[in-house]
Amino acid sequence: MKPNRSFVALLAALSAGSSVPAGAVPVTVTPAPAARLVTPFPGVVPQPRATQFPPGTLPLAGLGVRVVGGDPELAWAARDLRAEWQTRLGASLPDAAATGVSITVGTLADPDLAARAQKAGLLTRDPEGYALWVDAGGAFVVGADPRGAYLGAQTLRQLLTPDGLRFARITDAPALRQRIAMIYLDSASQGVNDRLIPMLAALKFNAVLVMSDYVQWDTARAGGFAHPGGATRAEARRVADLARSHGLEVIPLIETLGHVGWMFYGGKNLDLRQDPDSQNPYAYDTLNPATYDRVILPILKEAVEVFRPKVIHLGHDEVRSRDRFPARENGRAVGFENLFVDDVLKLHGYLKSMNVGSMIWHDTAFSDSVVGSVPARLPRDLQVAYWAYAPGTTFPALKTVRDAGFPVLGASWSDPGNAEGFARAAAQGGASGMIQTRWTGYFGNPSVWDGNAEQGVAFVRAASAFWNPAAPPLTDAAARYRDLYQPGPYRAQAGATVNLRPLVTRALADDDGNGWIGKGSDIDLRNLRPGVQRLGEYTFDVSGAVMLRGSRASVKGLPQQAVIDLNRRATGLVFLHTTGWPAATPRERVGQYDIEYADGTRQTLPLEYGRHLRAWTDLQPTSMIPAPAWTGKTGDGLDVNLTALEWINPRPDTVIRRVTLVSEGGNANPALLGLTLLGAP
Repeated sequence: MKPNRSFVALLAALSAGSSVPAGAVPVTVTPAPAARLVTPFPGVVPQPRATQFPPGTLPLAGLGVRVVGGDPELAWAARDLRAEWQTRLGASLPDAAATGVSITVGTLADPDLAARAQKAGLLTRDPEGYALWVDAGGAFVVGADPRGAYLGAQTLRQLLTPDGLRFARITDAPALRQRIAMIYLDSASQGVNDRLIPMLAALKFNAVLVMSDYVQWDTARAGGFAHPGGATRAEARRVADLARSHGLEVIPLIETLGHVGWMFYGGKNLDLRQDPDSQNPYAYDTLNPATYDRVILPILKEAVEVFRPKVIHLGHDEVRSRDRFPARENGRAVGFENLFVDDVLKLHGYLKSMNVGSMIWHDTAFSDSVVGSVPARLPRDLQVAYWAYAPGTTFPALKTVRDAGFPVLGASWSDPGNAEGFARAAAQGGASGMIQTRWTGYFGNPSVWDGNAEQGVAFVRAASAFWNPAAPPLTDAAARYRDLYQPGPYRAQAGATVNLRPLVTRALADDDGNGWIGKGSDIDLRNLRPGVQRLGEYTFDVSGAVMLRGSRASVKGLPQQAVIDLNRRATGLVFLHTTGWPAATPRERVGQYDIEYADGTRQTLPLEYGRHLRAWTDLQPTSMIPAPAWTGKTGDGLDVNLTALEWINPRPDTVIRRVTLVSEGGNANPALLGLTLLGAP
């Protein structure tokens, strides 16, 4: 007969000389061999054009990779496959033996591979297309071109499991030719872009729009307006080389005409302001030759040298949204339309002299007030990016720009449904492609993980839509983003689940108005079933909610804190938690976990709204610090979710005596639904 763990825990606490505080409750702890487990996702993203998954797996034993051809993309494919093996399995993927089963990567340029693809009935000649099949005879990726082979290898990576490669038959090619994701250069560039760039390649983007306003150009350093938070020229070059080594074209974005606060940093170049009265200059004076000779043209020349681009994005959006334009008397005499057109022509001509193309945003050149006159005066090889950031299915400016004779791209942002609907319209409307924009602030690079993580999640959704607009919208984009940005090994970590039933203050199902948040059976968490279950990467024992006091009337009478007696060692703790309602402001402190060790020392884990937890009705994943755990619906159809926060114990060899959850008593009252210990007992 097994001893009662609650009783044993209580005896251990008393024998150690510790006192059990009022309200402290021993809990039942049950071993969980897979307390944390990272597993492959079931589907492929982006969803291929045609896919079959026959039953079966190609074993890993003896498997190696063979590259047929000398194109650099094929070597990159092998590199990425080897990295996947190392990260996920902790194993190397060797070169294939001369005989035996192998992973073969090549193109239709090889007659034998072309014949094999033809025989398999999977051949495609579409640009960037590939055929992929895995069976008992091996795995084959055959690209219509080298780029297709590289992209096919990204699909093959997703077929890896701890037991081998899933059998598959895939024919695939993109619907949109240009699939662009926006990244930033700043002082935090390396830590972020070294993760983002391989992720974007794995998602089958083929270009990056690189926000480069604050690069510390030699021109800026000499002129005294180089921002200390900007990336160095060396970092800009390094990021460009890294992107190209992952098959991504590099398109620098250097905002010109408007959004040019960068050239006035430190109070420099104020004589070049368009509006002499502006305290925060926004636009430059196009009639002053020094604007171009001293600043703009030298920086564009440096950008060409550093990035070696085919095209540079010149911005030119929202030009008249802040400062007076034109403000100077000579500018008013010339008129806005002439100032705008002359500036575009000057920059476009300068870049063209270096064999570099130009791109601008659409909104100023195609605004209602000038659409009948300005576009006709612009060069037809000027690429125009039409941004529209609301969900929808119709994007009429695509046709307006295209009918005016310009190559047009759509540009989406982070709202669910925006990239999906826009990509369908772009594919149907003959657009060159799509840009997934990211506006996290000039010096906000790390926020793509913590602070503006929803814009990182949008990369995953957009990648799926840009490649295959006909595919259904993703439902697991947040979990995929977290896994792609910070991939983990496919192995189980042992631990234990904690049954919180003795501390539960609210049932998940509200049948009588006294459960969950007191709103009745249509607004509760009844669809989260009780019991031991895997939610996301973690196993929890769910029995109800340890909900604490808040400012709402229905929860004012709940306890201010809950004390959980553990008396266990652990390498980490995982909290399945939420709040009853949202907080008033992001990063508002809504509570904390106090972790007390057997020697009396403590650790405090603050709970900041949006960063460590969020309301069950709040679907905006602004931070990836908590992991997606569960999604569901209420009885009246409202989408709801829960996250899991993993805390790494800095003292894994010391017994954790107890954990106390404390509420600040505000609108966002914390509720703990599950607690799991990581590490063998």
